[in-house]
Amino acid sequence: MLKLFRSTILGAVFFATASGVASGAEKTFGPFSIDDANPSVITLDGAIDIGSALNFRRALQAAPQAKLVTLNSDGGNVQMGLLIADDIHQRKLATYISKEGGCYSACAYIFLAGTERKVDGKLGVHQISSDSPDLVGAQLTISDIIDVLNRFDTPMDVVSVMFKTPPDDMHVFTAEEIERYGLNRSGQEKVVEGSTPSEMGTAAIESAADEHQQAAAETTSNTRSSKPTSRVGASPLEEFTKRPNRIAVYAGLDLFGDDISSTRSEDAGQCAQACLSMNGQCKAFTFNANPKIKRGPNCFLKASAGRADGNSVAFSGRFLSGAEADPSSITLGTIDPNTALFDDVDLPGGDLSHHPDPLAKTPLDCRLACVDEKQCVAFTYIRVKKECWLKGAIGTPSSGRNMVSGVKKMESFSPAKIISLD
Repeated sequence: MLKLFRSTILGAVFFATASGVASGAEKTFGPFSIDDANPSVITLDGAIDIGSALNFRRALQAAPQAKLVTLNSDGGNVQMGLLIADDIHQRKLATYISKEGGCYSACAYIFLAGTERKVDGKLGVHQISSDSPDLVGAQLTISDIIDVLNRFDTPMDVVSVMFKTPPDDMHVFTAEEIERYGLNRSGQEKVVEGSTPSEMGTAAIESAADEHQQAAAETTSNTRSSKPTSRVGASPLEEFTKRPNRIAVYAGLDLFGDDISSTRSEDAGQCAQACLSMNGQCKAFTFNANPKIKRGPNCFLKASAGRADGNSVAFSGRFLSGAEADPSSITLGTIDPNTALFDDVDLPGGDLSHHPDPLAKTPLDCRLACVDEKQCVAFTYIRVKKECWLKGAIGTPSSGRNMVSGVKKMESFSPAKIISLD
């Protein structure tokens, strides 16, 4: 019954998304790609080969409003890297290396060309290498590198590190070096032409996406379609690394704790919209979809994703910025409060300790204590004594007045859907 309820809710919510929010198609040009849902960003993912400079020009033609290039490359052809870097410098584009990304060798020239730039991942440099004995050609290439780096206002310390590192080695800058050499560069002095997207995106979740587009044309908004305040003068890099551009939605997962506030919502879409309207303060939400709850809050807005906990009647969403990778599957030991708790049931024997858990004073405390303890497979809480007994083995259930017991199982959770907010 619960599975049917969950799939019914998922189907209703995601049907609205399928009909109202189209997923962006991706165009690729060699190692470069552009997502139609976010045409202001060009992604470099792969080696820089002999055709990469031309492919970058093609990507720029396909995305004339591009403002940012994200980088993940082991490098490659030096001349192509310099040509791409020159285009980035001429067009005053920003460059970014995400936490999961790395930019090495010839890719470093591209990064350093950014009018605004930030490295959250790895940035590595070394000397050029060549199988040719042409000393004159090598000197000309070095001259080109120095000329280009000077035009990018590259600190001489960075150039020195580059030319002191052998070609078969790689110097990866530490966080302290990134700070000391000023490798990150803000765009505060840069004049951003035209309007910028709002801090919190332009859509909610599922069916709320269409409502948000309608609300953008209104001067006033109600609770369901409140419009976040725009970030005046936000740079392309700030927009990419801070503004949520998609949401990962989970069914059966409760993002427990770290609540900012709670409210009453009609559905998960309205709950997501309430989170979006908080101008960046709200990072995640959990919506309790239990139809038996007729009154009181069922939408919980959160300052962070908090701790993940299984709950079969919960919908949760986590907002992601462009700098964050899509979340992978997580596996948890869960004791579902709706399906795995049993009132007036005792699980005798199998105790992990000769004493009750000293910190667990409520059934909720006891449930979470068992979830957190790897050796715990079940628990019994005695309400009268306020005692929590964690179990390493499950005994034969028996009647236990004023007791509640729970049984743990391992579950894997992946996003049911990742929805673009662009």
